[in-house]
Amino acid sequence: MTKAIKERFNVSISGTGDKRIVFVHGFASNKKTWDWVLPDFTDDYQVMTFDLMGSGQSDLTYYTKEKYQVIDGYSDDLIQLCDSYGWKNVLCVGHSVGGLIALLASIKRPDLFEKIFAIGASVHYINDEDYYGGFTRNDINQILEMMEMNYSGWASFLAPVALPTSVDAEKSQYIEDEFLKSDPEITYTFLKVTLLMDYRQLLPRVTVPVMILQCSEDSFVPLEVAEYMRDHMKGSQLHVMDAKGHYPHVSHPQETIDAIKAYL
Repeated sequence: MTKAIKERFNVSISGTGDKRIVFVHGFASNKKTWDWVLPDFTDDYQVMTFDLMGSGQSDLTYYTKEKYQVIDGYSDDLIQLCDSYGWKNVLCVGHSVGGLIALLASIKRPDLFEKIFAIGASVHYINDEDYYGGFTRNDINQILEMMEMNYSGWASFLAPVALPTSVDAEKSQYIEDEFLKSDPEITYTFLKVTLLMDYRQLLPRVTVPVMILQCSEDSFVPLEVAEYMRDHMKGSQLHVMDAKGHYPHVSHPQETIDAIKAYL
């Protein structure tokens, strides 16, 4: 069973130690985006990275639109991974929608998680009467239309927006390349699900300690979202980083490492 799961999600486990950390990547990405931070954890922790279904080197024969038209499909996979390897009381670091996936999994199975680190996560992207998510519904429609009409153009436009202008061109190109490697149809479905979902009502049900790591300027997730999440999850904390952009583990790996370790 473990071998099948390993191949399905392209699982990698490294490091030593009694404590365990699971890293969950975000949208249109894969486990390699954690490569800039992993070496700082493998001396003291067992570390798991994997590819979300439909991303990276995951086995696409297991992908079904029915299961993954909601974020819960991915959170069920995270639970299955932990159960298959017998991992409990893990530290979980999730980037963007990966952070939301971890939160949803913790509601279903709090026994699996000791603490969750949510980097640039959001529970709702669309502005509401008393909520600022960063986008209007028209903004979302335009992003999705751009993606449908010109996938490579969409990737070229979004990659530099995701990283601050101070980041070297190589890393910006890396993000763009990762976008382009993703299956367009699966990526479109994943993006649509992510941008249109609304999980605000579930935040009070999170009982696991949560550390929200938020960049000082994030083009996709404004600080107001991080503050909203903190205010609606009992026992959660918010740490605002100096880093700018949406991928601090790529653009500012050392600050990301220091922020995680400060709250372990």
